[in-house]
Amino acid sequence: MWIAGPLMGEIDRDALDTNTMGDAALAREVLGLFAGECDALLRRIADPLAGATDRADAAHTLKGAASGIGALRVQALAGAAEAGLRAGGAGAGPPVAALAEAVAAALAEIARDT
Repeated sequence: MWIAGPLMGEIDRDALDTNTMGDAALAREVLGLFAGECDALLRRIADPLAGATDRADAAHTLKGAASGIGALRVQALAGAAEAGLRAGGAGAGPPVAALAEAVAAALAEIARDT
């Protein structure tokens, strides 16, 4: 069961609690939605054949999803990826490996705590 509390690793539990109005069932639901969409979004962001706009849009979606659950490192890296892709094209932005590692860490925390 998810228990609200201070930042513990990858997920800011206070932010999650605020965003879900203290509703534990809603918190579990949004955590599940986040977990379910990460793989597809990371694939789109990393796809060298996709256009920069499509990749930036996927990074934007991941940034918003991360914000909703308090995954601050994912949010920051996805935001940097989005900005880089919008500014410099398909080869810009931080390495996808760093973003993928942050997502994996957040997903591991979700799996451990839900």
